[in-house]
Amino acid sequence: MDQSTLDSIAPYSDEEAVEALRKVSLHPSVPWISKFIFPREKETFLRDIMQSIHSIDEFQKLVMSRAIEWVLASSAHNFSYDGINNLLALKDKKFLLMSNHRDIIIDPAITQLVLFRNNLPLTEICVGDNLLQSRTIEYLIRSNRMIKVIRGISARELYISSQVLSHYIREAITSGRSSVWIAQRQGRTKDGIDLTEQGLLKMFDMSGTEDFVENFVELNIVPLSISYEYEPCDIYKAREILISRTQKYVKTENEDLQSIMYGIKQQKGDIHLNIGEPLTREEIALAAEADKNDRYKVIRHAVDRRIIGGYKLWKTNYMGYDLANHSFKYSDKYTAEDLQAFTVYTEKQLDLVEPSLNRNELRDIFLRIYGNPVVSREKWEQELRSE
Repeated sequence: MDQSTLDSIAPYSDEEAVEALRKVSLHPSVPWISKFIFPREKETFLRDIMQSIHSIDEFQKLVMSRAIEWVLASSAHNFSYDGINNLLALKDKKFLLMSNHRDIIIDPAITQLVLFRNNLPLTEICVGDNLLQSRTIEYLIRSNRMIKVIRGISARELYISSQVLSHYIREAITSGRSSVWIAQRQGRTKDGIDLTEQGLLKMFDMSGTEDFVENFVELNIVPLSISYEYEPCDIYKAREILISRTQKYVKTENEDLQSIMYGIKQQKGDIHLNIGEPLTREEIALAAEADKNDRYKVIRHAVDRRIIGGYKLWKTNYMGYDLANHSFKYSDKYTAEDLQAFTVYTEKQLDLVEPSLNRNELRDIFLRIYGNPVVSREKWEQELRSE
C-alpha cells in the first residue's frame, strides 16, 4: 500500500502539530480553558505553551499529561491501575492495546497517562472521524497522535478503509515506530456489556502477509479493562438505548462533543485500569486450528476474558445488579446507606432527560448499565469453574 494512502489517516507530524497548535492558541476560549485547567498559572499560560512548543512529545509532556491529571483530580475520587509489568515485559516491542470503551476521551487519555508515568512511549490512538466536527477539534486530536478511522460510509468504502487502517496499524507496530490504542468495538459500550467486535479482528488480519498465527503474534495484542464507579454519560447512554427500542436513534448536531465535555466534567468516583497479559502464541495457534470464521471467535473470546477478568467491580455495580433484578444477592457488598445514596443518584440522573420518556423503562436500563458488568463477571467465573 502506497505511503500517501497511509498518510491520509496518520496523526500529524511534529511540524504539522506545531502549526496546528499555534492556530488553536488563537481561539478565544483558550484563556478561559487555561485558567480552568491550570488555575495557578496566568491565563496566557496555555496560549504561550501552544505557541512555543516544538514537538508532539513536548506538547504531551507540558500540557496533556497535566490536563489529564487535572481531569482525574477534579472529577475522580481515586485512580488506580495494575498490570504495568505486562507492558514492561515486552521490552522495546511495540504493541496493540485493545480496550473496552466507556468514555470517548477519558479511556485513551488515562491509558496515555499510565504510560507517561512509567516512562513508556505514548501510543497512537484510533479515533472515529465523527469527532472531527470542527477544525479546532481536529487540530487538537490529530496533534495527540490520532489515527483517523473513517465512519458513516458505504460497505465498499468501508472495506477499502478497513484495509488502509489494517495496514497502517500493522506497519506502525512491526516497524517499531509506534504502539497503537484501539477500542474493542466501534463506539462506546452503552449497556455495560463489553464484547469485542469480530469484524475488528478480521480487519487486523487483512494486512497480514504471513500465516494466521504470525499475523496475530506480531501485533502483540494487549487487552485493557477500564472500570468506572460512576459510568461516564450513564443517563445519556440509557436514553439512547430506550429511544433505539422504537426508532432509529439520530444524534443531534455536536452530540459527540457534548458527550466529551460531559464525560470530562461528570464525577466518576473511583477509576481502575487493568493492563492484561498479551495474547500468547499458544492461544493464537489454538485459534488457527479452528475453521476460518471460528478462528476469530477464539481470539475474541481470549480478549473478552481478559477484559472481563480485569474488571474492578464497584459498589455501584452490585447495587445496580440487585436493584435491576429485585434481589439481595450482593447485599454484602454495600450498606443500606450506600443503597439509599445510589437510589437518590439514579433518580437525579433520570431527571436530566425529557420527562416524556418512560421513567420505569429508563430506570431499568440505567440500573442494568451498572449491573451488567456483574453479569459478565458471573459468566466468566462460571467458565473458569467448568474448565
